[in-house]
Amino acid sequence: MRFLLNLSFRYKVPLWGSLLIVATAAIISSTLLLRSYEELKSDLLRDATGQGRTMATTLFPAILHDQVWRAYEIIKAPFGRESGDSPGQAEAFVVLDRRWQVYVSTDPESLPMLADFRRLAPEYAALAEIIAQPGSETRLLEPDGSEHLFMATPIREEQAHLGTLVQIYSKKVLHSRFLKSAEQAALIALLVTVLLLPLGWYWGQRTAVPLVRLTERMEELGRRLPDDLAPELYDYQDELGRLYRAYNRTLQELREKEQIERQMIHSERLAAIGKLTAGIAHEINNPLLGMLTALDTLRRHGELSPRTLKTLTLLERGLLQIKETVGALLVEAKVKSRDLAPQDVEDVRTLIEPQAREQGVSLRWDNRLEAPLPLPSSSVRQVLINLLLNAVQASAPGGEVSVAITAASATLSMVVVNGGQVLTEMQTAHLFEPFANADAHGHGLGLWVCYQIVRQLGGDIAVESEAHDGAGRTAFKVAIPLGTPR
Repeated sequence: MRFLLNLSFRYKVPLWGSLLIVATAAIISSTLLLRSYEELKSDLLRDATGQGRTMATTLFPAILHDQVWRAYEIIKAPFGRESGDSPGQAEAFVVLDRRWQVYVSTDPESLPMLADFRRLAPEYAALAEIIAQPGSETRLLEPDGSEHLFMATPIREEQAHLGTLVQIYSKKVLHSRFLKSAEQAALIALLVTVLLLPLGWYWGQRTAVPLVRLTERMEELGRRLPDDLAPELYDYQDELGRLYRAYNRTLQELREKEQIERQMIHSERLAAIGKLTAGIAHEINNPLLGMLTALDTLRRHGELSPRTLKTLTLLERGLLQIKETVGALLVEAKVKSRDLAPQDVEDVRTLIEPQAREQGVSLRWDNRLEAPLPLPSSSVRQVLINLLLNAVQASAPGGEVSVAITAASATLSMVVVNGGQVLTEMQTAHLFEPFANADAHGHGLGLWVCYQIVRQLGGDIAVESEAHDGAGRTAFKVAIPLGTPR
C-alpha cells in the first residue's frame, strides 16, 4: 500500500481514478444485481401467493369430500399453462394433511401418498417445523442449506383446517434468471468502465502532469532559478491554475530581487574600487609632483651634459605618462561648467566622425536636443566621447554605430549602439571596472570614467549585449536626471 502512495502523481492520480471508477461500477452493479434478485423473489412471492390461495380455496371441497383424483387434477393443472423455465413455475405441488402425511402430490415418486412428509428429506423436516409455527397466512420459506424455496398456504375455511398446500420452487430457475440479469449488468458496467477509464486516465494525467512539472521546478529553486511554467500547460481558473500563476509571479519577483542584488553588489564593488583607486591616485600624485618639480629645477639651474639632459627628458616623459594615468582615475563630475547645449553634442559628432571614417564605420546620428540643459557640458561630453570611441573601436569595418540623444521626463537619455561582438557574462560583470578592458587601443579607463561621471551626476548607465540578425548588438544606455546640483 505504501508503494502505491509513494508513486508519482503522474501515475497515482490516474491509477486511483481508474480504481475508483472500477470500484464504483462494481458497487453499482452489485447493488443492481441484489435489487434484481430481490425483485425476482418479490415477483415469485406475489405470483405464488395468488396461485396458492386460489388453489387452496379450490382444494378445500375436494379434500373435504375425500376426492383425491380431483385434488390431483387441481394441483396438476398449472403445469399445462406455464413454461418450465419461468420463476413462477413450481417444480412440484404437495398437499399435506394435518398429520403431515402426503395427501396428494404432482411427483408421486419422491413424494408418495400417505408418506410422512417430515421423513422424506431433512429439508422437509425443517420445513414442517417452520410451518407448524403459529400463522395462518401464506408464507415464503427458505430453510438453511436448501436448494428450494417453499410457499406454504393453509387449506382452511373459516375454522375448519384440512391441511397445507406446499409449492416447491427450485432455486436453479431463479438463479438462471438472476445470472441473465447479472450478465446484462456486467456488460453495462463493462461498457461504462471502458468509456470512463480513458476519460479518467486523461483527466488524471491532465491534473497530475502540471503538478509534476511544478514539483520539478520547485526542486530546482534551491540550485537556480528555473524557467516559468507554460500557461497553456494548465490554463484554468481553479486552485491548480491559481497555484501556477502564483508560482510564475513568485519566480518573477525572485528574478527581480536577484537582479537588484546583483546591481547592488556591482555598484558597491565599483564604489569600493573607486575609493581605492582615488586613494592610490592621491598617494601617487604627491611624490610624483615633487619628482617633476625636482627635475624641472635641475634642468633650469644645473650644468648638465647632453647625455644627462637626454636622461632627464626620458624620466620626465615617463613621469608625465604616470601623471596622466593617475589623473584619469581621479574623476570629478561636479565641477563648474556651463550648461549642456545642443551644439556641444554636435561638436562631439565632429570630433568622432574622422576616426569613424578611418575605421570604416558609419555613424548614424539622432540628436533631438533643442535647448540647453542644466547639466555640466564638459562631463556629459566626456561620457559621450568615451562611449563613442569605445563603440567605434568595437565595430568591424563596414559596421555602424548609432547614437540617439533625447531629453524627456526631466531626464537626459543617451543610447550608443554598435554591432561588435557580443559581450560575455564575465565581460559584462567587470565592464565598468578600471583596467578591465585594457588593450592595444587604451588603458581601459574610458568606461570606468563614464560610470563614475554618470553616478556622480545621479544617473544610471547600463549595457545590453545580444545576438541580433546573425550579428552582435551592444547598446550602452545612459540616463541622467536634469537639474543635478553642480
